[in-house]
Amino acid sequence: MRKPLPLLSSHPGGRSALTCRYRCGDACFHDVPNPTDNPELGAVIASALSRRTVLRAGAVVGAVGATGAFGVSSAAAGPGGSDVPGGAPGLDGRPARGLRFTPVAPNTADRVTVPQGYDQNVVIRWGEPILRGAPEFDQNRQTARAQAMQFGYNNDFLALLDLPGEPHRQVLVANHEYTDENLMFAGYDPARPTREQVEIAWAAHGLSVVVVDEDRRVGRLTPVRRHPLNRRITATTPFEVTGPAAGSPLLRTSADPTGTRVLGTLNNCAGGTTPWGTVLSAEENFNQYFANAGAVTDPQAKARLARYGMSGAASTRKWEQFDQRFDVTREPNESHRFGYIVELDPYDPESTPRKRTALGRFKHEAAQPRLTADGRPVIYMGDDERFDYLYKFVSDRRVRRGDSRAAREHNMTLLDHGTLYVARFTGDSPAAEIDGTGTLPDDGEFDGWGEWIPLASGDRSLVPGMTADEVYVFTRLAADRVGATKMDRPEDVEPSPRTGRVYVALTNNTDRGKAGKAGADEANPRNANKHGHVLELTERGDDPAATRFTWTLLLVCGDPEDPATYFAGFPKDQVSPISCPDNVTFDPHGNLWISTDGNALGSHDGLFGVAVQGRERGRVRQFLTVPVGAETCGPVVQDRRVLVAVQHPGEVDGASVENPASAWPDGPGGLVRPAVVAVWRRDGRDIGV
Repeated sequence: MRKPLPLLSSHPGGRSALTCRYRCGDACFHDVPNPTDNPELGAVIASALSRRTVLRAGAVVGAVGATGAFGVSSAAAGPGGSDVPGGAPGLDGRPARGLRFTPVAPNTADRVTVPQGYDQNVVIRWGEPILRGAPEFDQNRQTARAQAMQFGYNNDFLALLDLPGEPHRQVLVANHEYTDENLMFAGYDPARPTREQVEIAWAAHGLSVVVVDEDRRVGRLTPVRRHPLNRRITATTPFEVTGPAAGSPLLRTSADPTGTRVLGTLNNCAGGTTPWGTVLSAEENFNQYFANAGAVTDPQAKARLARYGMSGAASTRKWEQFDQRFDVTREPNESHRFGYIVELDPYDPESTPRKRTALGRFKHEAAQPRLTADGRPVIYMGDDERFDYLYKFVSDRRVRRGDSRAAREHNMTLLDHGTLYVARFTGDSPAAEIDGTGTLPDDGEFDGWGEWIPLASGDRSLVPGMTADEVYVFTRLAADRVGATKMDRPEDVEPSPRTGRVYVALTNNTDRGKAGKAGADEANPRNANKHGHVLELTERGDDPAATRFTWTLLLVCGDPEDPATYFAGFPKDQVSPISCPDNVTFDPHGNLWISTDGNALGSHDGLFGVAVQGRERGRVRQFLTVPVGAETCGPVVQDRRVLVAVQHPGEVDGASVENPASAWPDGPGGLVRPAVVAVWRRDGRDIGV
């Protein structure tokens, strides 16, 4: 019998203190920014069971009579495992198509470990030149000018896009979440960074666009240096602010009195690709870059800053010493200009990227569109914070097909006009059955229904006591007022291109159930939740613009031998252990793939596939693990290739350039460097078949 895996760290999940400091500004060691007392799922109304029956009947009718957003009929009637056709789980023992590989065992190897019969290559590393005139990377001779022409640091979200007219090439877009100066600069003194170090860090943030050659015999990818489409976006690149809050007094600064132009993007995490050919990227833990919130005296301003996790004095990186916009006492509105979904046209290197205020401001995760039956994009988004919320945006405008200039210009307005919603969840089990241990209620699953509560539409606020500008700029406060449901760190959110169901990775929340904090509810059923879970949401009538939905928990993560875990009813002796789900995507067969961040089971983080339909539903299979200290990000799963971003390798407490904790990717003596990795089958066949 497999022994339970030990914990790696006392920090939330399995993160090191170094990761906590530089990635999110030690968010989990500060007070929870959400002080509200919103209704919790455990307060279930008396008519729960009868209403559940009605909603499930409605879901069946909607699924039979409707087609999915991409023209594919829904393959199942409702969200629960009992509604999914295919018979009893695990009967024939054969994995779902796309997941037929030998699972990688949990391990702590300092490498990317892949299944038997698979191979890999490092596609591109931090610092590799991608623009004309860029020098080769030299760790001892870094400059801001060079970094602005080289691949950025800590790659997170990845997109691989077609490149018309250039066979066997694709466009790789990566965003760069944050910098860890301890692992970038020899002799780094965090109390006294130099201007050059700070400016290098500015240049290492943002996004990279780089064309890649693909080897058609295998899955290997190689960057095409100096391609005309290659581009770097940094913390100082001009952005346009668009949407209903553009020009608001809340966004005006001394450098930009119009409130419509912003320099740079910070802490980009998950993202998405649009049907009109652009890339969306989510600004997440932007709060950590702004200093001196503790010196603000105006009560309203102080409360707004605190709700976004801003307090204290100097920032970790000390950027405020080199640019006053990072000091909230000198530029009180600058922080209001971060925390948005940004949109980039990777096919136009001269285009100005845009920040979309209509999608709200919070610690954004995810932005993968699904289309309504009449062609309007709907975008689902998580707010990656303990006890924060799940959102969606429904555009008022339809996508125009074709590649004409008029169509492109129209489609670049789609995310500026629509309605912003936040989710409220209700469980269908008596409150006494949700005791915080993760024990399933009597009906055998964690499930229920919910509603999307409108916050604002265009220039109209739908939240009493707040203007539309305030809703878009202080979206968390608006969601507090309407009683949204507090969740366990909603990270990536993806709709299935086959069924339209929406999958939400809830990474963890070790504060759940602590004194003075919200306790367990049916959508967040474990107190001290260190392993996280995955929620599956079905819109009513299979309409992404609907304001009602049903939901179920697909996975309650952790060691399968722990009774407080659940794998959609699949036999737990046949699944891989999984902890702290983060980024998610789908393969061509409709399986959900999950990357992890902060594995709290003693193994390194990894990438996992799980079937979401049929008799294999809930069977988790581990595809790879990443090196020491690293996180698995940005998975892309194609027919013959899997792509992952290996973020912050070697980020272990006490590590530095002089004292590395990892030798990846170039072996002993080389600098530890974040990188993108491609994986493929050696026999050239499709992944997992």
